[in-house]
Order: sequence, then C-alpha cells, then structure tokens
Amino acid sequence: MGAFLCRAGQHLRAAAIPSPRMEARLLLGHAMGTDLSALLRDPRAAVPPEAAQTFAALLQRRLDGAPMAYLTGRQGFWTLDLRTTPDTLIPRADTETLVEAALDAFPDRAAVGHVLDLGTGTGALLLAALSEFPRAFGVGVDRAPGAAALARRNAGEHGLEHRAAFLAGDWATALAGRFDLVLSNPPYIESAAIDGLMPEVSRHEPRLALDGGTDGLDAYRALAAALPGLLAPGGRAVLELGQGQEGAVSGLMQAAGLECRGCRPDLNGVPRALVLA
Repeated sequence: MGAFLCRAGQHLRAAAIPSPRMEARLLLGHAMGTDLSALLRDPRAAVPPEAAQTFAALLQRRLDGAPMAYLTGRQGFWTLDLRTTPDTLIPRADTETLVEAALDAFPDRAAVGHVLDLGTGTGALLLAALSEFPRAFGVGVDRAPGAAALARRNAGEHGLEHRAAFLAGDWATALAGRFDLVLSNPPYIESAAIDGLMPEVSRHEPRLALDGGTDGLDAYRALAAALPGLLAPGGRAVLELGQGQEGAVSGLMQAAGLECRGCRPDLNGVPRALVLA
C-alpha cells in the first residue's frame, strides 16, 4: 500500500494538487471500499488487483482535474455526509454561512414549520436546516431532475425522507403556499467569467448551477419576484451572494418590497448570506 500512496502522491504533487498525500489516501480508501482510519491502522495491507485498477483510473481522473467529491461521490456539509454527482454543485463550507444565518434568525428552533430551498442541488441547505429545526417540513426545488433525485436520496440516507419533498421545476413557479424560511444558493457567476474559474469548477460542475447571466443577477431577479409571495408572516429568506454582490442584490430585493435584515460574512470575511424579511 505504501508504494501506491507514494507514487500517487508524487503524481498529485507534480500536478499542483493541494494535500497530495491525503488525496491519495482518500482515493485508495474509496477504491478499496474502506475508510481513511482503516488505511492508517494497517498501512502495509495489500491492495487487491481490482482495487489497484480502480485506484489507477480514479487517480488519472483526479490528475485530469475531476473534483474529489465527484470521484468519491461524497462531500461533508454542516453535520451531514452527502452523496454528490456531476448533476449538482459540490457543497462548500462558504454555504454553511446560510445555515448559521438562519439559526440566528430563529433562536426558537420550534418556530420554523415550513422550509423552502430553491436550487436545492444535493439538498445540502434544506437537509441541514431540517436537522436543526426539528418540527419543520421542507421542500427542495431544482431545475435539474437529476439533482432533485439526488437530494431525495440524501434525505433518505439521513432519515429525513418523511420531512422533505423534492421537485424538479423552474424556481418557485410550481409552488403555492408560504414558508417560514426560504433558502437559496442560486447561480451567480457572470456568464463570461465561468470559463476563467478553476478548471475543477468550469470543466466539471454543472453550468446550469453556475451561470447567473450577463451580470450574474438573473436568478436574483427571479427570486425578487417570487419571494414576497412565498414568505409567511414573520418569515425570513436567506440568500447566498457572490463576492461583491451585496449592494446590487440588496437593491433588487428592496425594490421588490423586501427588507434587508443584514448580511453575514463567511469565514474569509466575504458578505455571503443576505437575510431578508
């Protein structure tokens, strides 16, 4: 096993991939159907031929720029371990800021009865919210049917399938009803900027979930039109922002009659979670 990890780490390091040794271990563990702790407990274990072949294929895909979360099919978010596929964006730590903002907005966890997640992807935001608001029922909507199906599967794996429903649709056009909490991490990258993103993102993550139109604000315009009819009395919406978008998005929301209740920064100090009422 040590020789596999050493050679793989050298290839990953030469490709300027961060944490090459750790990534090599994760890929080998996935190929062998075991976890990292098992590899560390028995570093001299033999690698079966089929696992070696799978590992070589995974390593080549990683060297070609495929994201680790797509290769292993898993990504951590909040307290959850979620399945990931190329149908969805990979959940990121920055997006956890929205969960923190929602918890701040509702100190009484029992006060939230209905949650909506627009652009649900893996279901990360909705499932994290349901794990924190014990009386809530949630609806997740995504334009990609594969994403809605994946979110449904993630809900089942975390025992939340009876507290969540997932739909394939265009934003909120198929919804009737009001929600105490609306969450959304919408597409917000300017169309012309997508090809300049890191190759892991631009070449592998779904463009539908990235492309915010010419100015990056198309999805926010749709949200501004929909949110006044979706929020229950006393309800809150929490939207993820791209860097530098706070002023423009706040203006769109205020023009739609919504009140901005603050913007929570992520761990890098970037205004990330816009809270609306």
